Amino acid sequence: MADSRLGALGTMRQAVGVALYPLQAIAMMPRDGFFAVTNYFSSLNTLHAENRRMRDQQIRNAQQLQEGAQLRAENSHLRKLLAASEQTQSRSVMSEILYDARDPFSRKLVMDRGARNGIELGQPVIDELGVVGQVTRVFPFTSEVTLLTDKDHAIPVQVLRSGVRSVAYGRGQSGSLELRFMASNADIQKGDVLMTSGIDGVYPAGLAVATVISVETKTADSFARILCLPTAGVSRNRQLLVLLTDAKAMPPLPPPVEELQIDKLKHKALRKEKETS
Repeated sequence: MADSRLGALGTMRQAVGVALYPLQAIAMMPRDGFFAVTNYFSSLNTLHAENRRMRDQQIRNAQQLQEGAQLRAENSHLRKLLAASEQTQSRSVMSEILYDARDPFSRKLVMDRGARNGIELGQPVIDELGVVGQVTRVFPFTSEVTLLTDKDHAIPVQVLRSGVRSVAYGRGQSGSLELRFMASNADIQKGDVLMTSGIDGVYPAGLAVATVISVETKTADSFARILCLPTAGVSRNRQLLVLLTDAKAMPPLPPPVEELQIDKLKHKALRKEKETS
């Protein structure tokens, strides 16, 4: 009665509350620690998911930017002809690199997407900068990609500046590409950008492939020696984008003419040039 009417025990109640506060804090520490750990891992998972989503969006946007350079180069011609050409955007699948292939003499890697994800033989693989390679083996849960720089890989390209078409061949462990059997007077210069030409029906036109780093011409040779550096991060990627094109059961882009026949043509041209001189 005295406490309810006069508040006689208020001071004692406050003193007891101050004395019991440390015990309450100690009793709540396990709960607070559990909540802190849960919030930490929840925030960490959210950040990883957001980072992966932003990476996916960055690569998709980069694909559109790469196609934009080719479109701008073509628009000047299309306006003169009063025509227009629509380019459809291919569907794609985000994939992560698992490991490099075991063969030390080839440039291949294995991804975590396979046939169950819509991956098929021959589909192109890109990153945010350009073309990385092509799917050459498909398994139910994984797939193998042959990089542009592999010695058995070739890709049809077109010089963005002059429109000259050619085929870029990988040079193995050197990490570069080569334009073979190009005439010495071909309109190709150091610094030229090579894009996919799209004439093979596998790679969409307008994707960045490589940049010309050296052009060597010799008077005694009918062909120029042209070396290129891949635009894409061939050995620096963690995630890649597979374009779901209709490239079923296609080989890894063999050269349009057998090399043996081209060598015969080369020797014949050299013989004729020597006889003329």
